[in-house]
Amino acid sequence: MPSDKSLDSSKKNQRMESGYQIKFQCHTGVSCFTRCCQDITIVLTPYDVLRLKQGLDISSEEFLDKYAFIIPKEKRVIPMVVLKMNEDDKKCPFVSEEGCAVYNDRPWPCRMYPLTVNDDNTFGLITDASKCYGLREDVLWKISDWVVDQGIEPYDEMNELLSEITISLSTYQLDIDNVDISRMITMALYNLDKFREFVFKSSFLDRLEVDEDRITAIKKDDIELLKFAYDWLKFGLFGQKLFWVKDKPSD
Repeated sequence: MPSDKSLDSSKKNQRMESGYQIKFQCHTGVSCFTRCCQDITIVLTPYDVLRLKQGLDISSEEFLDKYAFIIPKEKRVIPMVVLKMNEDDKKCPFVSEEGCAVYNDRPWPCRMYPLTVNDDNTFGLITDASKCYGLREDVLWKISDWVVDQGIEPYDEMNELLSEITISLSTYQLDIDNVDISRMITMALYNLDKFREFVFKSSFLDRLEVDEDRITAIKKDDIELLKFAYDWLKFGLFGQKLFWVKDKPSD
């Protein structure tokens, strides 16, 4: 689509290519400021949890206990992790009258607002100008520029790695009843501190061949550890040759 193609922001359900333009600006002067942060469901990816726990300088386990619900999904290996809203006003726990307290590490849906991505990789609005007054502002954005400005790229890169697992799960139609395995999968994806402890304090590295450089990287780098977790799940769930089992020493 041509880059000067503009969206009628009063309407939803329009499919837009990255060259489309939208008018949008969110700031404290907009009367609906932070209203979009109330009474909503924000599903968190593993990378969302990683960024938030780093930004808050707390452990993965503390973040999950205090700020998230882990919802098992029937016949799904990976649970749904949802940000926990305040009980009293149903607002995001990180929002105030001044705005988002975790803005630099806000989740993917918050970065994309007021846009979402369709199954065909086009973009759409999740609201309209009657509800979001930011869409009435005169600041014009090309969608591709908006995505860059909002720091979407690293989120998309990590979510693409996750999708390699979720798509394979749909293909294999795995139905795992073993609670321990389900817990291990949840730990590897969402509780990175526990997963790191598992890797280095169990017999994990005694049983699997792992490159020394990678071992060094995952000791301190959460992003590398999450990538490692993705590979480990591909190995364990689908048998992908990403690791080699060490030969047992002969007697």
